[in-house]
Amino acid sequence: MRIAIIGGGPAGLYFAYLMQRRNRRHRIVVLEQNPRDLTWGFGVVFSHRALDFLRRDDPDTFALLQTRMESWPDQRIVHGGEAVLIDGNGFAAIARLDLLQLLHGLAEPLGVEIRFATTVGDVKPYLDADLVVGADGINSVVRNAFAEQFRPSIVNLSNKFAWYGTAQRFDTLTLTFRAGRDGAFVAHHYRYSPHMSTFIVECDAPTWERAGLARMSDEQSRAYCEQVFTPDLGGHGLASNKSVWRNFPLVANERWTCGNAVLIGDALRSVHFSIGSGTRLAMEDALFLSQAFTAEGESVPAALGRFEAERRPIVEAMLAAAAKSCEWYEQFAEKMHLDAYALAYDYMRRSGRMSDARLAEIAPRFTAALAAKRRGQVLR
Repeated sequence: MRIAIIGGGPAGLYFAYLMQRRNRRHRIVVLEQNPRDLTWGFGVVFSHRALDFLRRDDPDTFALLQTRMESWPDQRIVHGGEAVLIDGNGFAAIARLDLLQLLHGLAEPLGVEIRFATTVGDVKPYLDADLVVGADGINSVVRNAFAEQFRPSIVNLSNKFAWYGTAQRFDTLTLTFRAGRDGAFVAHHYRYSPHMSTFIVECDAPTWERAGLARMSDEQSRAYCEQVFTPDLGGHGLASNKSVWRNFPLVANERWTCGNAVLIGDALRSVHFSIGSGTRLAMEDALFLSQAFTAEGESVPAALGRFEAERRPIVEAMLAAAAKSCEWYEQFAEKMHLDAYALAYDYMRRSGRMSDARLAEIAPRFTAALAAKRRGQVLR
């Protein structure tokens, strides 16, 4: 098969590797707009449970990935100067560039051609391939070229966020809530290497307006956020890498395929960073799509049909949970009056699918501490 993959992020690269590993006679080209050693953003995070698909279906890649990841067993909520540890909710993270380079190292030796610094403005020259994969992210050229067929929808959330990095090394994934002079802020932060951490700053639109962040330069914006989170940065500053303030776009498509073209990853649907599943879903898409070809052979229509039929119910269940998480963050400023334990409890129940019994099962230490707090006991 001749396969053209538009986009060299985790979804596109992993699919290329899996397909080439399955059949070395495939002629696969990946077209990536960035140079080989450049990417935007900092680290990407996975929950431990989110990696089960890789551990089960591709143990060799899982083992290789594990050697490069930072990992921790708990999560922390910081609010009002009080830190609350939530057990049973482990995560792992890796620098986005390290993940891409790992996938380069898997795919290229098998014969996958990766054309770096190649911007695709028109997909027509690639449509003579047997399969065209749109793995080109939220602003997908492939999706836009066949918008009438895919019927996409894009809804921007109202909160503003900026994706920074910092040399402050956090020992676990943490959500830190701070009341600034202009309103409420939350930072999502976690280490992704021995020396660096991701530090995503989020606030609601009124706070962003009052703070004047729209009128600030990158340097001024970083200085403002450093001031809000001074207690948390340990004297370190924030690093920028195209760290513009944005509204998160929720992408969805009525149809996943169009002729010999298929969407995967953020081109297909985006999932809010608050559930730490964007990269996981992208790589799962690649795995499901490759498995569909394993089941259906070289029949592109049959494989694409199987991919959507088997994958869509799983994705839709995940998106339902993500929607609840988005809604919670869109309203987090209204919850700032809660104490740290009440806020942590509300956060853990945000999906609507976490019962008290289930919470006690997966996070017994947190549940015991919460009960003691409610009884008015002093926690040590």
